[in-house]
Amino acid sequence: MQSSLRHLIRARAPLRLGLAGGGTDLSPYCDEFGGAVLNITIDRFAYAFISLRDDGRIVFRSKDLRAEEVLPAKAEIPEARLLLHRGVYERMIRDYNGGEPIAATITTTVDAPLGSGLGSSSALVVALVDAFRACLGVPLGEYEIARLAFDIERVDLGLPGGRQDQYSAAFGGANFIEFLDSNRVIVNPLRLSSGIRNEVESSLAVCFSGGARDAGGIIAQQTASIADRSPEAIAAMNRLKADAIAMKNALLLGNVGDMARILADGWAAKQLTASGISSEKIEMLFAVALANGALAGKVSGAGGGGFLVFIVPPEDRLDLVTALNAAGGAAGPVKFSDGGCENWRTSL
Repeated sequence: MQSSLRHLIRARAPLRLGLAGGGTDLSPYCDEFGGAVLNITIDRFAYAFISLRDDGRIVFRSKDLRAEEVLPAKAEIPEARLLLHRGVYERMIRDYNGGEPIAATITTTVDAPLGSGLGSSSALVVALVDAFRACLGVPLGEYEIARLAFDIERVDLGLPGGRQDQYSAAFGGANFIEFLDSNRVIVNPLRLSSGIRNEVESSLAVCFSGGARDAGGIIAQQTASIADRSPEAIAAMNRLKADAIAMKNALLLGNVGDMARILADGWAAKQLTASGISSEKIEMLFAVALANGALAGKVSGAGGGGFLVFIVPPEDRLDLVTALNAAGGAAGPVKFSDGGCENWRTSL
């Protein structure tokens, strides 16, 4: 008797908190001057699920966007509106399946809104690539997954953004990542003692400011300013890169006071790179945070909305979270995650 089991491939990739250096992973700055960021992945994930079909159709399904598309399975699907699903599918079919389409249902979910500043869009692309890697039996390592995800998002689809999110999602953990010329990237994992890890984790709070933003306008301003050789923009980026190096050293030593100072400096420098990075809502939440124990804070991501991250003495974190929630934010603690993207198989 024929089995009725359906075999599924599942994959997930972690989201991240950007602590320092964000923006220096953008071209043309990193191509000419070299960029550096310090980020840590957290216990929120982007998920991708692939279930093969026998009806000759490709189904793209985004649970977050409440969107579904049912289309004929072809090597190229220009009519698809779910761009990340389409971009990964087309590239993987072209490069790793000899151009032969597959019939499948591809479903995604993310533990944070797209555009939240936690690298959720790029983590989703990494999860999709990893799911297809398992489905097609492609032997790709972390660097290859991250670079492929970057190429799909930034080159194939032409979506604006930098490079850090793909590499943090592929590798996971606390990383100091360097972006050099000729598209060279070096991921330096940071080994933290349990005491330092616990102290830093206990000193962080995140707050969703609402209104997930489109970072494209901010990124376009930053890119144009560097391309136009704006002294102010280049100086601000240099400052952000120096902050990433300083943050790495402070994190390895577990010096939370220095981390707070560097976080505050990075937030000030970031606001010099483009307009619209802050907002009235963000400024209000910052004022509430600083009045309730926060030592420093910044927006995680390009800016304009999304998640804010604050450093606070652990004994004052509950007071901070309570005050931010009362002010209309959605605040809470955050836990670090160690692993990068991973996939597994199951049956239904």
